[in-house]
Amino acid sequence: MKKTIFILPFALLLSCESKNITDSTPTKMILNPDKATAPVAEKKEHWRTIHGDSVLDNYYWMYDFFGKGPDSTNAVDYLKAENAYLDTVMSSTDKFQADLFTEMKARIKEKDESVPVFKNGYYYYTRTEDGKQYYKYCRKKGSLEAKEEILLDIDKMAEGHSYYSASGFTISEDNKLLAYAIDEVSRRQYTIYIKNLETGEILKDAIKNTEGSACWANDNKTIYYTSKNEVTLLSEKIKRHTLGTDAANDVTVYEEKDKSNYIGVYKSKNNKYIIIYSAATMSSEVLMLDASKANDAFKVFQPRMKDVLYNVIVLNDKFLVRTNKDGALNFKLMECPFDKTDVANWKEYVPHRKDVLIQGVTEFNDFVVIEERKDGLVNMCVKNLSTKTDHYISFGEAAYAAGASGNAEYNSTTLRYNYTSLTTPSSVYDYNMLTKEKQLMKQQEVLGGYKVDDYVTERLFATAKDGTKVPISLVYKKGFKKDGNAPLLLYAYGSYGASMDASFNSARISLLNRGFVYAIAHIRGGQDLGRQWYEDGKMMKKKNTFTDFINCGEFLVEQKYTSKNHLYAQGGSAGGLLMGAVANMAPDLWHGIIAQVPFVDVVNTMLDESIPLTTNEFDEWGNPKNKEAYDYMKSYSPYENVEAKNYPNILVTTGLHDSQVQYFEPSKWVAKLRAMKTDKNVLLLHTNMEFGHGGASGRFDYLKDIALNYAFMFSLEGIEK
Repeated sequence: MKKTIFILPFALLLSCESKNITDSTPTKMILNPDKATAPVAEKKEHWRTIHGDSVLDNYYWMYDFFGKGPDSTNAVDYLKAENAYLDTVMSSTDKFQADLFTEMKARIKEKDESVPVFKNGYYYYTRTEDGKQYYKYCRKKGSLEAKEEILLDIDKMAEGHSYYSASGFTISEDNKLLAYAIDEVSRRQYTIYIKNLETGEILKDAIKNTEGSACWANDNKTIYYTSKNEVTLLSEKIKRHTLGTDAANDVTVYEEKDKSNYIGVYKSKNNKYIIIYSAATMSSEVLMLDASKANDAFKVFQPRMKDVLYNVIVLNDKFLVRTNKDGALNFKLMECPFDKTDVANWKEYVPHRKDVLIQGVTEFNDFVVIEERKDGLVNMCVKNLSTKTDHYISFGEAAYAAGASGNAEYNSTTLRYNYTSLTTPSSVYDYNMLTKEKQLMKQQEVLGGYKVDDYVTERLFATAKDGTKVPISLVYKKGFKKDGNAPLLLYAYGSYGASMDASFNSARISLLNRGFVYAIAHIRGGQDLGRQWYEDGKMMKKKNTFTDFINCGEFLVEQKYTSKNHLYAQGGSAGGLLMGAVANMAPDLWHGIIAQVPFVDVVNTMLDESIPLTTNEFDEWGNPKNKEAYDYMKSYSPYENVEAKNYPNILVTTGLHDSQVQYFEPSKWVAKLRAMKTDKNVLLLHTNMEFGHGGASGRFDYLKDIALNYAFMFSLEGIEK
């Protein structure tokens, strides 16, 4: 795939037919749908036949912008027409959006600095300046009072770029070289560069099409990195690069043959090993190399086992292994000696518990910190390796998010962790693992007079249709009346075992201050309540994700937190699949839906192994080449199940360069909805023509997308300022 995608003046693929959308929503609406003509995409007959099932797909031609078929022409013009339609429909909100952007931006402290992280004799941090979109990556030697070195000025580097992502900052062991990676397109195809920190020179070494991170061997001249397939964007090879040589000649030290696995390479925290990991949803494998022997071959720690996941933590005297082997659904910790790593030598270190998920381990010279999840909340167990004792860190709130972060130094008695809740701004703590004392190092400063006590957070439980209790975290401003008249935004994700913990967002204040309730549905498909929570929301149980979300919405209506006329739903990526599914399954429950970069054409995407990430996802959704998986997938895929019926107001957003969910999924979905829906509610598609899956790269531009989303809902509620 070319690094830059050129948009040519394609012929507009719109039919002469048009749809005049008129306003059938409450009279409070301040959008202008009656003044615009919605674009109607041309239909081109395309049949998909598999397992004896033939399906007509009139919008298959939209795949062609990236050269997937004979048509490679008109998709961009259709996206532009949809953008123009949205601009017209929402033109009355232009000033409101600008005001919202200014309001949300004003809460962000522009001149700021991260809490420094100590590593190998230096303190590393980033700092931002007034009016700048990006940041400076800096360090100080030995003391925070020392002279500052600006290692990378990302503000300057990003000049002239509409998108600029810098990632993977890694320092060589002698502290003289910096490896970093740049993506200028938003396709997550990074080029790795090396900077000499003594001279300021950028070396000629430039390694293209990588995952973005490099791993230094101890010789200070060898790096390992993950190379991607240029078409599918799969991480398929680990390569070794020697400084000063042509990257085209880099040696492949590992190649993954199983296209359902993700791979990567990193260095153990104590700097003794280079570690390659290969993992799918159901099995994994680790290979290791002495970091001081860069040219040696990697050795398999334990060959991959069917339905067994494991990862390795390096201590001074042994390995720890986190694994689900032998039915340990929530994982357990095992230990083994350095010279005997096969499974026969694994011995139990921390047993499996049915009610506690072991989700991570942070190692130190004298301590091990185990990150656990119980009753939907994170706990941290600190184990003292010298005294053989352990204790837990207390957090105190009913719903929160917490996790170890920034613990780069192995020889430390201090654990750094992040903490936040729906009302508590992001906070960084240092915890003394010997004295059990914690110190707040920094809390996100919210400008403009934010007061925690002005807001209330609750944790509720809805009952799913099968009797399962599903947690809901919500927040609102004091003065809220539970009479069914308040607008409520319900958010969820529900895939890949990703837990959506309750966290703070300063932009959300603009929602709460205008009377909205914000709620997170901790639905199955995530790992919020342990590994079984994930298992019960994937593959042939995927519909639990959708029905859980619907049941949460119904519960909030029943409990009078809101009503159907004021209930909104939002989700992105796999959460966008959720939005498409609930729009089909319960269209009358929602007044509005915001689907961000939505994965909505599930069957067609999972049948096409040339599309980025498809083969990695077989253990999540199933492989539709198998009839049972095909039938089940087809029964819920949003695009497949659009019907001639009323739908709620819908705003769909995507990015032209999205590598995770290709732009053609949401555009096909919108085109089909336009052709089939029987209501006159608003249907809008916004495509960012310069960005991809994660949106804008600057620290302020993303607020414009939030302003659009908020203005959409506020307009439907008749909120004009």
